Amino acid sequence: MKPESQQLPAGLYLVATPIGAARDITLRALDILARADVLTAEDTRTIRRLMDIHGITLNERPLIAYHDHNGPRRRPQILAHLAAGRSVAYVSEAGTPLVADPGYTLVRAAIEAGHGVHAAPGASAVLAALTVSGLPSDRFMFAGFPPPAAGARGKFLAGLADVGATLILYESPKRIHKTLADLVQYFGESRKAALCRELTKRFEETMRGTLGELRQTIGERKLKGEIAIVVEGAAKETASEDEMTDALRAALERHSLKDAVAEVSARLGLPRRIVYRKALEMAGTGDENA
Repeated sequence: MKPESQQLPAGLYLVATPIGAARDITLRALDILARADVLTAEDTRTIRRLMDIHGITLNERPLIAYHDHNGPRRRPQILAHLAAGRSVAYVSEAGTPLVADPGYTLVRAAIEAGHGVHAAPGASAVLAALTVSGLPSDRFMFAGFPPPAAGARGKFLAGLADVGATLILYESPKRIHKTLADLVQYFGESRKAALCRELTKRFEETMRGTLGELRQTIGERKLKGEIAIVVEGAAKETASEDEMTDALRAALERHSLKDAVAEVSARLGLPRRIVYRKALEMAGTGDENA
């Protein structure tokens, strides 16, 4: 049994891990990894490498893999350890647990069972991207990964077009070109943005400009690594009603009413509800293009 001074109180500990540089781990995180009775990780290979780098031995402590595919099977096992009064450290693949991470259901289950849940904060790709983007950080929203299917992705981005806070999204290198094209369509070319790739790693890169400029900058280039996109929030209403009407007529020649509304609201920085109301009004008055 561990000396009393080294025992970690029972409970679930959410341990943030580096998103790239191994030294971006906190002293408290190392302490928890060294003292927890049970370790659970999205990828056990990642936590083993991290512990090896920092000289932490597993000894005979349980190391449990917990991810999207085995969650229903593993949760009862982890909850049993908590019920037995043990300390359990949960580690995400990289960054802060529960941010685009399967740990959410585990935490909910632990809370519902009456166990203590504690955060050991640290590295976060969301905050790292926000801070290097140069965009307003007083209000921001993490929107996660856009859906991979084109139709669902379009609806997802259209729903974010009116948000007044700085937006942060994650994206796969395979879909970054399509997502940037959709962002231009629904947010407009002039919205300021930053594309952050491989943050804290050897080939870290941050590109800044408007969405239109970023789309041109990457061109056909094949990007690699983890990508975060930071986008300026929607501007306040500025366009006149005549400008909105003209823009709607032009958009309706190319799109359905719904898609035309999404395009115009993004390009003119107008709330979708106002543009949609105008589109319906145009349709009701017999506008041939509505």
